[in-house]
Amino acid sequence: MDFWRAITVLLRRWYVAAPAFLLTLTAAYGVYTQIPVQYTSTTLMVLTVPPNGSYRPPNPKNPNPLINPLLNFDGGLNMSASILVQILNTKEVADQMGVRADGDTTYKVNNGHPNPELLISAPFVVIEGTSRAPQDARAIVVRVAERAKVELKRRQEMLKAPPETYINLNEMVAPTEPQPQRGGKIRSAAAVFALGVAAALGASFCTESVMAGLRRRREEGEPESAPETGVRTEEAVLQR
Repeated sequence: MDFWRAITVLLRRWYVAAPAFLLTLTAAYGVYTQIPVQYTSTTLMVLTVPPNGSYRPPNPKNPNPLINPLLNFDGGLNMSASILVQILNTKEVADQMGVRADGDTTYKVNNGHPNPELLISAPFVVIEGTSRAPQDARAIVVRVAERAKVELKRRQEMLKAPPETYINLNEMVAPTEPQPQRGGKIRSAAAVFALGVAAALGASFCTESVMAGLRRRREEGEPESAPETGVRTEEAVLQR
């Protein structure tokens, strides 16, 4: 019943609803065309144990084997991947890569899970670059991937791990061809359209309420017999 009542109000106040609806379509189209297309490129890297294992065999002068500290516990590769992810996502590294928060080119790094609580569950490093220019999206992925190798080597040097036990960071999926991402444009246009439709409905019902109030006031104020000048109609009130 309320649905058909709403349809009746819209049909009766079409001179308010129709312009508002056309304005809504225009605004949604304008938002869709003004928001630039973002391009995304990704790469997948995996951490692996070196072929000779995680420790250097002992020698007669040193009976204790030398072990890579990052591999001296279960889940060492997963933990190393999570450390890399957190390092690469810091503001300091982003600044050194030439990425600004308000810039057109950005990147983010995870291990295949966007949830930070799952960082230590896989030995993967996934790098995703986003930019308005396709070539920039791919270029930032390449630069961050190279920085990941540098950071991994630096941390193992700091821990004085034997070089032959260094963890390897291998590229399993090369930086992909940048793909356009139009989801943000569609969501923004849909939001503007929904707000516009709500505004059109509100304007129509507001006009209906005002006109109903004017009608009641006229009916309550008019005498039993209509004056010679006649009764002003709703259209006359609108013309004034």
